[in-house]
Amino acid sequence: MSISEIAGTGFNFALLNNPAIKNKSSGTGDVMSSLAIRIAESQSQIFGSLLSSFFSADAASKPASIGDLLASQYSQSASTDPLGDSGGGISASGRNTALFDPESAYGMMSVINNKDVAYKAQFSELSQMKSYVTEMRQEGQKLGHIDMATDNGVIKAELGNFAGEYNDWVRRFDEDMQNGGAMAGVQAAEISRWELEQSVGNMFNGARDGLHGLRDLGFTIDPVTKLAVVDTVKLDAVLAGNKQGVVDTVQEFSANFARAAELLNADGNFIPRQLDNLSHAIAYIDDNKSALQAEFGLGDAARPTGRIAQALAAYNQTAAISRR
Repeated sequence: MSISEIAGTGFNFALLNNPAIKNKSSGTGDVMSSLAIRIAESQSQIFGSLLSSFFSADAASKPASIGDLLASQYSQSASTDPLGDSGGGISASGRNTALFDPESAYGMMSVINNKDVAYKAQFSELSQMKSYVTEMRQEGQKLGHIDMATDNGVIKAELGNFAGEYNDWVRRFDEDMQNGGAMAGVQAAEISRWELEQSVGNMFNGARDGLHGLRDLGFTIDPVTKLAVVDTVKLDAVLAGNKQGVVDTVQEFSANFARAAELLNADGNFIPRQLDNLSHAIAYIDDNKSALQAEFGLGDAARPTGRIAQALAAYNQTAAISRR
């Protein structure tokens, strides 16, 4: 193992075992861990490069010992601890020129600045998704009131209304989940949409009546747009020939769909867990941003656009209201 690798390993261990980070990140999952690891990796690179320079320097310019080299570096920089007291050393360009590699450190702070915006946008939109999932659960439950006494026209209208609400849910978050969107690659969001889509397509609802889910009632999900479509001609035909089967299928679907939506929002499940992760990561950056900038430099400011900018504005507005 090279001296740079040894130094990197030691520095990663020191940072990830810092009580301030351990206390913040305990039980918060991938978001917080990823941020801590990024910071540790950046410091490892800077620290490792510094030690490598000691062993490659010529005799005339080499410090007497590694200790002298580190003492010299420490005296020039504000702090080697991103959670310690901040000081000078930031140039007009926003770089910490006291560091061995200020450009890499500046790039690390640029990453943190962008993560700060991304996490807040995700938190805002995922909070909205949580509310929409609750609404979809309620819409699914409404279908459970359909029984044999329900007029056929009312059954068609109720299924049509549910399709409309479902499509509103899909459209609301479609842009967010595309590449570059506020929730692109966010597993909690992807699983939530997939779970509800799978629930709509469940072919076992109505099996005891010889039916294969809502699709046999003319209610399907378009494979391209992911939007619900109701074939009223097919639904009329099934109602005329097997109304009991229609009622049983809709009631079973209602219960199963509502349960799927309920689980997505359950404590410790996908959406609440991710919101908790994001909340801790946001708090860590907010609490330590000045100290991180003192060490790494200011970094490029994040410049969000489109839906991410809108989600960030919504987060900031909500945060401002909560502080009142």
